[in-house]
Amino acid sequence: MQPSPQTVQTTTTASGREKLSVGVFLALAFGLPWLVTLPLWLGDGLANPWFPVISVAMMMTPAIAALVAVFAVERPARPWRALGIVSLKPVGRLIAYLALAVVVPVALVFVALPIGALFGVYSMDLVNFSGFQAMLDEQLAAEGVGNLELPIPVAVLVLLQLASIPLGAFLNLIPALGEELGWRGWLLPKLLRLGTVPALLISGVIWGVWHAPLILLGYNYVDAPGWLALAMMTGMCILVGAVFAWLRIRSESVWPAALAHGAFNAAAGSYLLFAAAGEEVDTTQATILGWTGWIVPLIFVSVLLATKQFAPPKPAEALAGRRGPQATAASSTP
Repeated sequence: MQPSPQTVQTTTTASGREKLSVGVFLALAFGLPWLVTLPLWLGDGLANPWFPVISVAMMMTPAIAALVAVFAVERPARPWRALGIVSLKPVGRLIAYLALAVVVPVALVFVALPIGALFGVYSMDLVNFSGFQAMLDEQLAAEGVGNLELPIPVAVLVLLQLASIPLGAFLNLIPALGEELGWRGWLLPKLLRLGTVPALLISGVIWGVWHAPLILLGYNYVDAPGWLALAMMTGMCILVGAVFAWLRIRSESVWPAALAHGAFNAAAGSYLLFAAAGEEVDTTQATILGWTGWIVPLIFVSVLLATKQFAPPKPAEALAGRRGPQATAASSTP
């Protein structure tokens, strides 16, 4: 039976509207950050006292773009599902991926440090934490209390910093959701129609290039030329974005991806805790931002691809998450 002309017209209209919504999303997602960061470009750059506020505002622009694309252009029947906000069931599966969202990105950030040390591009001091101590001394001197002795050992301060990372992940959740609602919440499912690997590459490149307004001002890669800094940021975003994409796809929710983003941001600066004093950290080579930090994420993502972990959960898996292990065992009995 041939489809009726009315059906064909409806399908064509829906497809055209979807393409338009992607175009509107990309235009806003790339245009708004430059508008938001304009005060930095016209003023003191990253030294602008309003930089923290501006950076958070920039993080919200993909969410604004996605909301406009969904509610003003695409107008799907279930808009919040299209954004990945709902559904939150099965709860057991969601909780499991939320737990992974806190653990996996932090592990990738930390494992990058000994890898960098192994390749000779990152000098670690795990005994005296001399780099962190020097940074604290410099901050105290800037405040005019350079002779003040810290009331607790620097090693305890390091442990406190590490212990605060899970809390930081949740505190960063809302700003991180500002990005993830656009990148993994709404855009990624549309790109998956092109195939898993193309979707991961395209979404990673988009996410990386989106950072240009800050990266070209020296953010993350202080001494690198702009083209190299943006290329390195894009490479990192492809790999780390693939991890966030895995959490989004397997949980069928944007929340694990957003929490993972928050955890990643909370842990990303931890390389300063373990660096040796007097050694400059080249982030194009060391830390999760540099090429040595990409080795383990590349292996991890490759294993996920090889084991087909980017496929949406099967109905049986969803049922297992909803009913628990005992119900699963009973249902599998012939």
